[in-house]
Amino acid sequence: GCAAFLEQPTLAFVRLKAAVTLDAVPLPVRFLLVVLGPDSPHISYHEIGRAVATMMSERVFRRDAYLAESRQDLLRGVEDFLEASIVLPPTETPSEQLLRSLVPLQRQLLRRRYQPPEKPPPEAFLKDLGMAGTTPDPPPKKKYPIPMAGGTPPCMPCPPMATCLCPQGWRGRSPRMTTPCAGRGDLSGGWCGTSAGGTPNISVTSRMLSAPSAWPPSGGLTGLCPPGPQFCSDNDMEYIVGRVWIGFWLVLLVLVVVACEGSFLVRYLSRYTQEIFSFLISLIFIFETFSKLVTIFRDHPLMRHYNVKDKVEPKVPEPNTALLSLVLMAGTFFLAFFLRKFKNSAFLPGRARRLIGDFGVPISIFIMALADFFIQDTYTQKLNVPRGLEVTNASARGWFINPMGNHKPFPIWMMFASVVPALLVFILIFLETQITTLIVSKPERKLVKGSGFHLDLLLIVAMGGLAALFGMPWLSATTVRTITHANALTVMSKSSSAGDKPQILEVKEQRISGLLVAYIPLAVLFGIFLYMGVTSLFGIQLFDRILLLLMPPKYHPSEPYVTRVKTWRMHLFTLTQIVVLVLLWVVKSSPASLALPFVLILTVPLRRFLLPRIFRDIELKCV
Repeated sequence: GCAAFLEQPTLAFVRLKAAVTLDAVPLPVRFLLVVLGPDSPHISYHEIGRAVATMMSERVFRRDAYLAESRQDLLRGVEDFLEASIVLPPTETPSEQLLRSLVPLQRQLLRRRYQPPEKPPPEAFLKDLGMAGTTPDPPPKKKYPIPMAGGTPPCMPCPPMATCLCPQGWRGRSPRMTTPCAGRGDLSGGWCGTSAGGTPNISVTSRMLSAPSAWPPSGGLTGLCPPGPQFCSDNDMEYIVGRVWIGFWLVLLVLVVVACEGSFLVRYLSRYTQEIFSFLISLIFIFETFSKLVTIFRDHPLMRHYNVKDKVEPKVPEPNTALLSLVLMAGTFFLAFFLRKFKNSAFLPGRARRLIGDFGVPISIFIMALADFFIQDTYTQKLNVPRGLEVTNASARGWFINPMGNHKPFPIWMMFASVVPALLVFILIFLETQITTLIVSKPERKLVKGSGFHLDLLLIVAMGGLAALFGMPWLSATTVRTITHANALTVMSKSSSAGDKPQILEVKEQRISGLLVAYIPLAVLFGIFLYMGVTSLFGIQLFDRILLLLMPPKYHPSEPYVTRVKTWRMHLFTLTQIVVLVLLWVVKSSPASLALPFVLILTVPLRRFLLPRIFRDIELKCV
């Protein structure tokens, strides 16, 4: 309480000789704490009572309070309690990631506090008495510090924060994707489309194979397409038949890997590799978006003088097409981005605000597609959706691809040699699928994958391999769309205490996001691809550390990789990832793009063997 005549706080800790039942508390009371002080608006004496209650709930301090014979004994018990405690400021609750990083330290402090004191061996007592004999003493055992990461020893109380910060989340498979997937084939098509007799129907394949099983959002695997058609063209072979044999070997490879539980290799894919891979995929989305826009400006250049009666063949360039495509792409991106920010704003009631934010991408697509619909004078390329399920080029191929050759015999030696490109394709699918699952299964998302890592890999590779018999493309999980979809289906806590950040409550599960939307301008889809590429960067720690390269240290956030690692060493770690990222981009853009999976795999030994020689273990755990 407060007393006006006091100039400074006064505290009295009373231990009764016998427990007494008071009127306020129907329990026997043995200890009393009296705190009086001057009335001050900046001091809250109730917090002292809360702190003492926390100390009394701890068995070691309670034992010290029972056995204390003087003021010094009680103060020594308080000091011992504080040495084994981690005090958090009440003004701002740190992030959950920081709290999780403190769990090993708290376990070490509790282990040191609750361990019984080591008793001296009997030899020491005999030595003090001069009766130890002449036998030489054994060398003293080295006492290594308890590792920061490891199993919890028996009979050690586990910190409560490890359980209170993990509410029951969504248990199931990786979430599905709400963004239309129809544009992926056009965005990354080209070689695969022309070599297979037309653009493969990636959307149909993805929806047919993924909707029943609910694996992660999938798209066409076109990273290895250009070398394949070029090789088949140079050797006078049918590329689409070669894909059938590659698919056959893919099925055999995935059966062997799953039977041997090869998915355990994902334990070696650290955050270092995951961030580089997801950052690379985001850059590809952003780069391909602007690349397609540049193609539109090249096909329809801006001209000072335009003659509508010009009869140049095969068609007349339309300069307004490029400008309108730019407006549609930028409008879709900024509108979707604004609606995403609007979800956490202060406008409108919370339910309406969240509803608009959750459907921000479909709303932006609808608005910009409606704007294009009312602009009848300007041509824009639309999304080409067939009326039914049909073969892309009926004159060149049928529904079934003959493994022995469509129009000419396929070489027998190539049937067995197809295992080499099949191995490359399998490595790429394995990395992309498993890294996508790891990113979605991060602890901060509170998702628990119920089926393990084997089923997704078996379904995607096996169904993709069998789809090659019908001329359909290989599929793999798409990292960017999966992250964007997981963010869209995440439900955050509505209210929290002062200074506490909103926590993830659950992630909704739904399987209806594979619906195709026809007659949408491709420029609108480019805006969505740009939106997915940009927004997926926000959840990558590598992107945050790249931004810190441009910030003064005083503006750095209070994250573990900032507070527990020196600034220049943090930047050095970031530069190593940037160098690897540039190397991957160079390999991807060169004729040696087949080596991309191998270069990505090299990041695993780089992180496990080389970086520990440069950085300390605690630094690598923080970044």
